[in-house]
Amino acid sequence: MILPGSFHRYLPELEAELRAVLGKGASPLYTMMRYHLGWVDEKGRKQQSPGKLSRPTLCLLACDGVGGDWHSALPAAAAVELIHNFSLIHDDIQDDSLERRNRPTVWKLWGEAQAINAGDAMYVLAQLALFRLEERGIPPQKIVLLSRQLNQASLQLCEGQYLDIEYEGHLDISIDQYLDMIGKKTASLFQCSLGFGATLGTDNQSQVSSLCSFGRNLGMAYQVENDLQGIWGKEEDSKESPYTDIRGKKKILPVIYALEKADYGERESLRRIYGKAVLSTRDVSQVLRILDRTGSRIYAERVRDKYRRQSVKDLEKAALPLSAQQELREVAAFLLGREVS
Repeated sequence: MILPGSFHRYLPELEAELRAVLGKGASPLYTMMRYHLGWVDEKGRKQQSPGKLSRPTLCLLACDGVGGDWHSALPAAAAVELIHNFSLIHDDIQDDSLERRNRPTVWKLWGEAQAINAGDAMYVLAQLALFRLEERGIPPQKIVLLSRQLNQASLQLCEGQYLDIEYEGHLDISIDQYLDMIGKKTASLFQCSLGFGATLGTDNQSQVSSLCSFGRNLGMAYQVENDLQGIWGKEEDSKESPYTDIRGKKKILPVIYALEKADYGERESLRRIYGKAVLSTRDVSQVLRILDRTGSRIYAERVRDKYRRQSVKDLEKAALPLSAQQELREVAAFLLGREVS
């Protein structure tokens, strides 16, 4: 799908703000952070391969949409993006991930200990970024409010990551437990992004609340869509082999549903396969057959669509100008890999 125009509109000033927050630190610690953000290669040589910056874009769209000056929200948008990337650096260590965005991960190049330092430094820079709001004329009480909200979202993110790791050793996870986990790990930062932008753009608490809810439901739909792509994603779309999450034995929504709904024999087959150190092609095929027989893909698609529909209702409730609603709908559709409806 074509990247929505709002990503391009904000990108130059958003990247400038992120670079200003990182400053001109010359130590290898800053090289690691710039490398992870896609600005340099492992030698510190300039390159340009940043991510989509989805969360800060949503923040700026929310501020713009409620009638605020999105330029004033740039430090908050940068803070959200840095929190997201702090979590990714740590996640790569915890998941033993060798690559991210088709490049070696930070820990793979510099070692686990230094990657932890880089992640921690990025977390601190996210907190410091919020103080730059004062230079944009934001009252101190709002800055304190946003700081509290960012820390609450960060804590939820850590709680969600704890649960994700804890669930790796279990096959008895309920659907409700899983949805609670992704609500913390993924949806909390989406909610924070939209809430930041709305809070900086208006004092209308009804709009702020509606956009927070929009962000949370969009984040839930986004994670379930990722679950679907992790099994059935096309290689040309995901740049990964299909069935990646089955080979990685991840306990994602379609698998959890199958474990609940499969008959005794199929359930035992899943338990046996997921107890192996390495899955064969035959194992993957058997898991896919069980997922198909239990309707797990259809179920996950219904869950995704439920959250998507609720996010649309939240957006309508926010009563933004039609042009702002349309842009947020376009970004949401892009993140969910679908056309605007």
